[in-house]
Amino acid sequence: MRIGILTGGGDCPGLNPVIRAVVRKAMNDGFEVIGIKNGWKGLIENDTITLNLDSISGILPKGGTILGTSRTNPYKKEGGLEKVKANFKALDLCALIAVGGEDTLGVATKLVKEGLNVVGVPKTIDNDLSATDYTFGFDTALNIATECIDRLHTTAESHHRIMVAEVMGRHAGWIALEAGIAGGADVVLIPEFPIDIEEVCALIKKRHQRGKTFSIVVVSEGARFKEGTMVLQEQKIDEFGHVR
Repeated sequence: MRIGILTGGGDCPGLNPVIRAVVRKAMNDGFEVIGIKNGWKGLIENDTITLNLDSISGILPKGGTILGTSRTNPYKKEGGLEKVKANFKALDLCALIAVGGEDTLGVATKLVKEGLNVVGVPKTIDNDLSATDYTFGFDTALNIATECIDRLHTTAESHHRIMVAEVMGRHAGWIALEAGIAGGADVVLIPEFPIDIEEVCALIKKRHQRGKTFSIVVVSEGARFKEGTMVLQEQKIDEFGHVR
């Protein structure tokens, strides 16, 4: 029997260990494993490699993904769905493991409804997937963001500045919230609560009236002002309809 595995969306720590674990377990149980390159793009184009113990040797500490990744949405490509279904059959897959976040697993969910056997592995640094407490990739992102905020303190204090650190998290404020708390931020702004700029200014002024000469503000990339607007550098969107 044969199973496939692909990685989609952004890269994050833990992808190669997942691939390695799947291959080792599958081969131990008598399955053949096909690696699909570059996410859903690879399944549309039938771009694959055979995975075995030799191909996964030494990848445990390696970042990124040996399979490559993309943000391709087969439902946005002309004939994409038909090609995915045809190649799934042509590869003689009894199941597919999709390692990804909101977008990758959103496609996986639709394919299950189309009758394909797809198993999702929750991967996203934003930690914004249901049915799991922590997605892999989140812990590393949290630690890196916290370290960056820690380093801002000395510069902010030395130069008497209010410094704003923007972190990832399109619609979920987990990174901003937890890194902000861990890093001792004075204000944390997350998408779940619209920003009242007057309230933010009042909080910072109150802190400075106590004799403090600097402040740290942590803001999630998806945070919005109270009026409902989001500050954007450009209006372009990706294949999943998200602002770049």
